[in-house]
Amino acid sequence: MELKECVYTKTEELLEEFKEVNDYIYAHPELGNEEYMSSQYLVDKISQYGFEVTYPYLDLPTAFRAELNCGKGPKIAFLAEYDALPGYGESGDQTAHACGHNWIAASTYGACAVLSQLKDHFNGTIVFIGTPAEETTGGKCDLVDRGAFDDIDAAFQMHLGAENNLNVVTLAIDSIEFNFEGVAAHAAAYPERGINALDAVQLTYAGINALRQHMQPDARVHGIITNGGQAANTVPNKAQCQFYIRAKKRAYLDELTQKVINCAKGAELMTGAKLTYRHFENSYDDLINHPGLIALAKTTMEDLGVTDFVENDENASGSSDIGNVSHVCPTCYIELNTGANPPAYAHNEDFLNCVSGTLAYQTLAIAVKTMAYTALQVYLDPTIIK
Repeated sequence: MELKECVYTKTEELLEEFKEVNDYIYAHPELGNEEYMSSQYLVDKISQYGFEVTYPYLDLPTAFRAELNCGKGPKIAFLAEYDALPGYGESGDQTAHACGHNWIAASTYGACAVLSQLKDHFNGTIVFIGTPAEETTGGKCDLVDRGAFDDIDAAFQMHLGAENNLNVVTLAIDSIEFNFEGVAAHAAAYPERGINALDAVQLTYAGINALRQHMQPDARVHGIITNGGQAANTVPNKAQCQFYIRAKKRAYLDELTQKVINCAKGAELMTGAKLTYRHFENSYDDLINHPGLIALAKTTMEDLGVTDFVENDENASGSSDIGNVSHVCPTCYIELNTGANPPAYAHNEDFLNCVSGTLAYQTLAIAVKTMAYTALQVYLDPTIIK
């Protein structure tokens, strides 16, 4: 039996287990950086295949790294996510996997399990990395900064979506919080004695709105006022706003972020309110998919009956910490159609029907086979990534 058929056969033999992993994490949704049950469960499961586990990993309580050494060769990582989202259910107070991270965990786990059963056929190391809080603080950013991917030769992950997309676009993003400190005064009796911090926030908004005319079309800037004062008859002495700044490429985002900061500096100069600012969340980089890995994955997916690929989806792009990984090692990140009709979109309530049950199991098998066989080809011919 050729190795491709071995991958397919092993996937089918173990598919019931992968379904159980999918459904366990689905049934135990946890918010970012609180995924204690999910991470422990995945660690316990992968240990049964002989993987050596480090958990917690790099001072992140719900991150882990599991390795199975199969000889001298490439180190290939499969990246699990397992954080859920708040705000679901009839009352809006339930946490749920409306982005399908339970499916991501199960599919990357499955690829590692399948490859472990074929370890006599290649040289290299299988690496299973648990990456927390993709939806919030971006655990992959912290892992990249702490060197988790410095020795990784390739990284794989797939995500469920509304279409089959080999050319996923994720926008680089910076998250900036501006704080202005003025001087409080009675707004009617002694307004001349005050320095209005809220005016500085409003002028920051005005500056950014004027800047929009001169932004590249792929750029996005959106924000909120998080503190606008406490009483209408008092000149606000403290005010705060937060902005997300996005662009298709990190190089342009760096330029744009500085222009946004300059708007706040101008507001400081105009009002006299003292400005301080900080990055309140990790900065995400744009995604760079490795063309050689994508080409191999496409061939396998076509062999499995997946053919209706879109060119790209850059007009409906968000941001993800997988982008940071792609800047330090060759990365293969693909979106796989859920098969729902009408299409279901991530974060919507109806997406929950696609990440557990029949539809999820069908896509799960495709994802495991695609990632495992693509990685196997890299183990056998490392020049693909060089």
